[in-house]
Amino acid sequence: MNYLNISDNKLVPVVGELNMLLADYSVYYQKLRSFHWNVLGQNFFDLHEKFEELYTDARVKVDEIAERVLTLRYHPVSNFSKYLKISSIKEVTPLITDKEMVAEILSDHQKILKQMKITIEAAEEAGDEGTIDIMGSYIADLEKSSWMLDAWRKNTEDQLKIRAKELTS
Repeated sequence: MNYLNISDNKLVPVVGELNMLLADYSVYYQKLRSFHWNVLGQNFFDLHEKFEELYTDARVKVDEIAERVLTLRYHPVSNFSKYLKISSIKEVTPLITDKEMVAEILSDHQKILKQMKITIEAAEEAGDEGTIDIMGSYIADLEKSSWMLDAWRKNTEDQLKIRAKELTS
């Protein structure tokens, strides 16, 4: 029974892109765990908690993406060795500074957002509204997390100077 009313030849590209996203999220999840365990310094408490929040969210998304592939009646990629081969997210040493960790995560967010947009394009071509809907909410979540991490790494003094300038202009 084809409850999706979408032909297999239209779904194959969507499943391929979802599996790429699944690989990206799986490697990203493990990188966040590693950063959570290894962050040091004055920002430890903030980042330790933030990394846990991010990897908890990533864990949920890994499961949801795999289940979407299953909903489309295909098997999700499930070997970590395969994830490492196809993911645009790469492993890095956790022995870096807190600011380097945040920069690395923001770089990963750019790659994941790019893959989500590619996935949406494939889903639009197939008429797969379910995948489009899921990706839309994921994009909003990741953009918000990116904004917050980017704000964290800003120099407060620079922001105050900008505000002071605006007040005198």
